[in-house]
Amino acid sequence: QLQLVESGGGLVQPGGSLRLSCTTSENTLEYYTIGWFRQAPGKEREGVSCITSAGTDTKYADSVKGRFTISRDNAKNTVYLQMKKLNPEDTAVYYCAAGHRFVLTGDGYVHWGQGALVTVSS
Repeated sequence: QLQLVESGGGLVQPGGSLRLSCTTSENTLEYYTIGWFRQAPGKEREGVSCITSAGTDTKYADSVKGRFTISRDNAKNTVYLQMKKLNPEDTAVYYCAAGHRFVLTGDGYVHWGQGALVTVSS
């Protein structure tokens, strides 16, 4: 079981930025497509973004397109989600997941992190 760990969550004011990181102690992240998902209180989980194993292709949900950027540094075994122009609707627990399908649906991923809370509030 691949152990994924998210970090970088926290409280930010509307209009602010945060960068989430997803890493693992095993040097195997480079073999996986990585997706970022989020779940707000009382809402279903939503696919936010994903990136192929080589980092050559990315996808974004319409709700974050132009504000969020996914990237990866396979040498550091880390995938990032840079979030800008955050608004209260972005408040959620953010999860990274590893799989072999380049999709924004959860069924494409087999390994999941524990999540990082992002709160956007003034």
